[in-house]
Amino acid sequence: MSRQAALLQAVEHFDGGHFVRDLARRVAIRSASQDTDSGPALRSYLVDEIGPALAAIGFEHRLHDNPETAYGPFLIATRHEADHLPTVLMYGHGDVIRGQDKSWTRGQGPWTLVQDGERLYGRGTADNKGQHSINIAALAQVLRVRGGRLGFNVKWLIETGEETGSPGLAAFCSAHKSELAADVLIASDGPRLRRDRATVFLGSRGVANFDLSLTLREGAHHSGNWGGLLRNPGTVLANAIACLVDGRGVIRVPGLRPPPIPANVKTALQGLQFGGDAGDPAVDSDWGEPGLSPAERVIAWNTLEVLACRTGNPDFPVNAIPPSAKATMHMRFVVGTDTSRLQQVVQEHLATHGFADIAVSEPMVMAATRLDPDNAWVRFALASIETSTGQPPVLLPNLGGSLPNDVFADILGLPTVWVPHSYPACCQHAPDEHLLVPVAREALQLMTGLFWDLGEQAATLPRKAA
Repeated sequence: MSRQAALLQAVEHFDGGHFVRDLARRVAIRSASQDTDSGPALRSYLVDEIGPALAAIGFEHRLHDNPETAYGPFLIATRHEADHLPTVLMYGHGDVIRGQDKSWTRGQGPWTLVQDGERLYGRGTADNKGQHSINIAALAQVLRVRGGRLGFNVKWLIETGEETGSPGLAAFCSAHKSELAADVLIASDGPRLRRDRATVFLGSRGVANFDLSLTLREGAHHSGNWGGLLRNPGTVLANAIACLVDGRGVIRVPGLRPPPIPANVKTALQGLQFGGDAGDPAVDSDWGEPGLSPAERVIAWNTLEVLACRTGNPDFPVNAIPPSAKATMHMRFVVGTDTSRLQQVVQEHLATHGFADIAVSEPMVMAATRLDPDNAWVRFALASIETSTGQPPVLLPNLGGSLPNDVFADILGLPTVWVPHSYPACCQHAPDEHLLVPVAREALQLMTGLFWDLGEQAATLPRKAA
C-alpha cells in the first residue's frame, strides 16, 4: 500500500477505458437545464447515474427537491469514516447548457462521447461532468489501494441548475447547513491557466449586470427635418458610457474601482502569462488599468464591459432620430469591492456628468470570493499536486470568471480550494466542447495523489472548529 501504487492504479483505470465508459454514459443524459423540458433528465442524472456511482464506493445519498420548485434537484451524498477525521465537501453540477446540436463540426454531436485524437468530444465533458467524474474516480482509486478506507470523511453536493445561475443553491445550503458541514471545500470547475500546467484557484471574481436606458420621446423623427433640434438617445448614451469606462477600458467611477491588490496576491500572479495557446485571442497590451500586468488585470482587478447596446434598428437603419437607447453593462469585481450601492453609485456619477435622465436598473449580483493564498489548505494542495506532477501548480488567488463559490465561502463558511481539469480552449458553452485526454489522465493522477495525501496527513490538517 503506497502513494505510488495509488497513482499507478489511477493510470490503469484511465488507460483501461473505465473512465471514458463512465463519462460516455453521463454525456448521453441530456441534462440541459436551459431547456424547459429537462426536468426528467436532470433527475435521471442524479438518480440513475451519480447516486449509484457514489453508492458503489460507500456513500449514502439522498435526493432533495429544489426550494425553487421550477428548477432541478440536488443530491447530497455522505461517506463518514470517523468523527475525529477531517471532512471534505465536494461539489459538481450535472446540468449542461443547450446542445446546439446542428452547430457541431467535430465528433458526433453533443450527446455521444467520441474520441478524436487527444480530444473527447461531448456536451459536459469539460463543464462539468468530466471534471466531477475525475474526482469520483480518484476517490475510488484511493479506496481500492488503501483497503477500503480514505482516512477522511467526504460529502458530495451535486446540483442541476448551475447553467441557469444556480437557482435555489443558496437557500438550499442555508437550509441544509448542518448536513453540509465540513472543514474544506475541494472541487473542480473552470479551466486551468494552460493545458500543460495544473492550476489551483481559491475563489472567483464577482459579477454584476445592469442596464442603462434612455427614452426621450415616442417614435422616431426624420433626421432631415429634426436633426440638430432633437437630442439623439444613442449619442447621449454613448457619451454616458464613456464617463463610466474610458476608451482604454479604465473604470472612471471611483465607487466601482477595487481596493489595492494584496501583496500575497501580487506575488502569486508574478510571471503568469495569459493567452498564447492555439485558438486564444491576442491579448491587447494597451487595454485596461495602467500599471498592471495582464494577470493582475484579469484576476485581481475590476472590469466594466458593454455586453450589448441598441438604438434604432441596427439591422435595417433608417434616416430617423430614434426615440430611445439601451445598453447592458457587465462588471467583474474582486473581493473588497462594495456593490451594495452599485445602482446608486452609477446613477450619481451619471448625474454629476450631466446624464441624470439615464435610468440604471437594479443590478443582478454574484458575490466575489478569495481564500487567503497563505491558508494551510492551500499549502497542502499545492504541495500534493507538485509531488504528483513534478512541477509546482499555478496558483490563482481567484478565477477571472464567476461561479457560486460565495455559497460555500460565505454561507457554509468554508475555505475553498478549486482544482480545475479543463483548459481555456475547451469550447465549453459552445459547439465542439471537449476534454483533453492528457489533461484528464494527469488530473485523475493528481487528484488520486491529493486524496491519498489527505488521508495520510489528516491529523495535521486544520479543522474548521479549530
